[in-house]
Amino acid sequence: MAMQTLRGSCHCGRVRFEIETDPSCVSQCNCPICAKKGVLHHRVPADRFQLISGADQLLLYQFNTKTARHYFCITCGIHPFTRPRTAPEEYTVNFRCLDDFDLESEQLERRHFDGKNWEKAVKTYR
Repeated sequence: MAMQTLRGSCHCGRVRFEIETDPSCVSQCNCPICAKKGVLHHRVPADRFQLISGADQLLLYQFNTKTARHYFCITCGIHPFTRPRTAPEEYTVNFRCLDDFDLESEQLERRHFDGKNWEKAVKTYR
């Protein structure tokens, strides 16, 4: 696929973002937080991510090393993006939050990240 501009939002629409990316691959992590959120991660550099609206609607959740920053909409509770522990200078966007992007019809590579064994998995993942 080629670079595209994609827009996304939380459920209530208060948090809106835009990314410029090649949407060919997502990753699915099996760590407890990602598994419970059901997130499909897609990493983008910070200069290709733009928060369009809702900065004041975001709640930050951190745990363990407090490196990763998980953001949630304070109104609807949806998790649109993270600043990941593996690359805190970048964003991972939850592809399930993209507007007008059909996950079922797109030919996405789905990669598995073994977050249950994070320390070992991060050494071989990119």
